[in-house]
Amino acid sequence: MSSGHSHVFMFGASHHTAPLAVREKLALDDARVARFAELFRRAPGVSEFAVLSTCNRVEVYAVANEAGAVAQAQAALCAATGCQPEELAAIGRSRQNAEAISHLFEVASGLDSQIVGETEILGQVKQAYETALERKWTGPVLNRVFQKTFQAAKHIRSSTAIGAGQVSVASVAVDLAGKIHGDLTRTKVLVVGAGDIGLKTAQAFQSRGVRDITVASRTLARAEETAAATGGWATTLARLEEVLPAADIVACSTSAPGFVITRALVAAAMATRRARPLFLIDLALPRDVEPEAASIDNVYLYDLDDLADIAEQNLAQRQAEAAKCRAILADRTAALWPQVAQSLAGRNGTTRSPGD
Repeated sequence: MSSGHSHVFMFGASHHTAPLAVREKLALDDARVARFAELFRRAPGVSEFAVLSTCNRVEVYAVANEAGAVAQAQAALCAATGCQPEELAAIGRSRQNAEAISHLFEVASGLDSQIVGETEILGQVKQAYETALERKWTGPVLNRVFQKTFQAAKHIRSSTAIGAGQVSVASVAVDLAGKIHGDLTRTKVLVVGAGDIGLKTAQAFQSRGVRDITVASRTLARAEETAAATGGWATTLARLEEVLPAADIVACSTSAPGFVITRALVAAAMATRRARPLFLIDLALPRDVEPEAASIDNVYLYDLDDLADIAEQNLAQRQAEAAKCRAILADRTAALWPQVAQSLAGRNGTTRSPGD
């Protein structure tokens, strides 16, 4: 890629190369996304970009006409997150042009996920694009690419069976709980976090016959909304010390920046449980449960990587579908790339500042 020739690229890190602790360090909340954008939009030659941050990946999609744009994206990510350049360089991956578009297609379709075929990622990609569009970070090239991405992902969902079986984080978590406890109807479940994942987790437990579900959130109103949808009880995070001892299974998915359930909190709860085991399922990034809690007797802690390992056991049945999906997406990439390439060539080396 030579300077002065516009190209599309992706740079980022995902579960393929970055362990959970590093992905946790790279996670971008709203403030970090804003900081990254402030730095990256000033980079020479950058004309469009969007930022995708999920539990399993942080990726920047951009249009630029400078050969050093990938390095600029890497530097901005380091500045926004505090990750050391050498650490990010070791796990970072980049793709250009048609390969970058193909990668985005696979990401949005759930083919590149830890849990292959999971459905949450499409909504996360849409949210990333909507944020970029609202803040005027994207332009005609990425707007076309993302719109075609959503069409491709929708087609994959409607024409293949890639989403069959336990393929969402919530459903895999509940499947794990079922394997541990067998009949879940008599278990007491505490769902910590009332966002989208928390709601889906509570609904998945309800579908498995769980009748005793408590939902805890930072605000009581949010907890009540999710609890009402699942026939459960509502409480706040401030009361975790009171409700934790009664739970058999705790599923956490808040967006808190620090640990919501500490080792000390778990130790206090276990002191009243008379050797009854406690199963903690941490679906959050950054993590909600202090890892040291797993060192307590009769406490069993599972995180996102553990769930991915479990889902991997069910992957064989979807491998044929995954191959079919990749063939479909390859055809769509081949159809889209000449259009994008023509648009890039028409720029004749001109740039604009995202947001101008």
